[in-house]
Amino acid sequence: MKFIESLKNVWKIEELRNRIMVTLGLLLVYRFGAQVVLPGIDAAQLEGLADSTDGGLLGLLNAFTGGAFANASVFALGIMPYISASIVVQLMGIAIPYLQKLQKEGASGQKKINQITRWLTIAICLLQAPGYLASLPALGIPTSAFLLGTGPLFYFSSVTILVTGCIFAMWLGEKITDKGIGNGISLLIMVGIIARLPASFIQNAATRLEGNNVMLILFELVLWFAIILGCIMLVMAVRKIAVQYARRTATGDYEKSAMAGSRQYIPLKLNASGVMPIIFAQAIMFVPSLIGGSSLLKETAFGAWMQTNYADIFGLAYNITFAILIIIFTYFYTAITVPTNKMADDLKRSGGFIPGIRPGSETSEYLDKIMSQITLPGSIFLAFIAVFPALIVKIMGVQQGWALFFGGTSLIILVGVAIDTMQQVNSYLLNRHYDGLMKTGKNRKAIA
Repeated sequence: MKFIESLKNVWKIEELRNRIMVTLGLLLVYRFGAQVVLPGIDAAQLEGLADSTDGGLLGLLNAFTGGAFANASVFALGIMPYISASIVVQLMGIAIPYLQKLQKEGASGQKKINQITRWLTIAICLLQAPGYLASLPALGIPTSAFLLGTGPLFYFSSVTILVTGCIFAMWLGEKITDKGIGNGISLLIMVGIIARLPASFIQNAATRLEGNNVMLILFELVLWFAIILGCIMLVMAVRKIAVQYARRTATGDYEKSAMAGSRQYIPLKLNASGVMPIIFAQAIMFVPSLIGGSSLLKETAFGAWMQTNYADIFGLAYNITFAILIIIFTYFYTAITVPTNKMADDLKRSGGFIPGIRPGSETSEYLDKIMSQITLPGSIFLAFIAVFPALIVKIMGVQQGWALFFGGTSLIILVGVAIDTMQQVNSYLLNRHYDGLMKTGKNRKAIA
């Protein structure tokens, strides 16, 4: 009842209601575009493409695009080129002084960085779009499905549409962020992932029902909710570092200096890198199978072994390598995104200090030590969640499409985006003196 009452309170706030409606409308546009097939391709002959993307790496890519990849849709590239461009720009910011300068310029610098990211997105799309079109026949689309042939006209028009579709999806994400609720780009990915969830669950449940394994279905659902709970704990877990602040107070008609202790905390996240280590590792995991299929190793036994084992995302070799890369990238990404030196300097300038630790370099070293200590369990837990789909496929025989929702990038993204969106809604409710979605209790009177 309290949850229903909170939903009613959400609807009472006009600004929040309008933002939610804008968000839902733009997400609906994105989902509609994912069903629109590229001109010149017969939609009735796409069964082969859908079958080839049912599992493995292509299945994972199809999940991120919400099925648009298997539909040969105008949004077949999804929003992933923009994500790739953002990662590249972020990493380049470590080594390129110009980008470092832009990062320090505040809003104006961020605007220029966003523009660079957009142009890089177009460049990535221009590379990916022809590759996607060239791979369609190999992925199961018969020649007869190409109604206008596969000549230069088809490639030119399709590449233009695919690039435009990605840019339009990027624009939708930015509009959701500005006019809607939540992070637009993340919501587009989340909606694409959720779109595959019902069909994957029904397919797995149908297989279980054929073997009269109803209890196994219930056990899988309980296990799924347990993994979701573990992901929530990973995303929200923080190590609080106590901080002491000195403050001045003034009383009467004259200033009276008095030092009073104000204790606060620095929250250091257990998983400060979020889902980025999994994305980095996932990108690297494409390389071994490509190397195995190269002209140098293709005819050798080692090349055949690499192709076989690293093309199977549920295989032992793949997941051991995947887990190791995630742990390494977690340390790497945390090191470049958590500026302990800057945190120590800001703390010193604001008159704060960690009890028992001298301000300045010692504080920086202490924070760096704490981050190293909490990153290890965080990276191991993140790696475990990433490889958990492979475990339940091998141990419990879960369908591969349904298994992808038991961990990995998909589940971390779903949990992270859901928590971020709920926190934004929560802030609107609390600002209007309503109880938030994350808080129990009686409603308080709203601000007039």
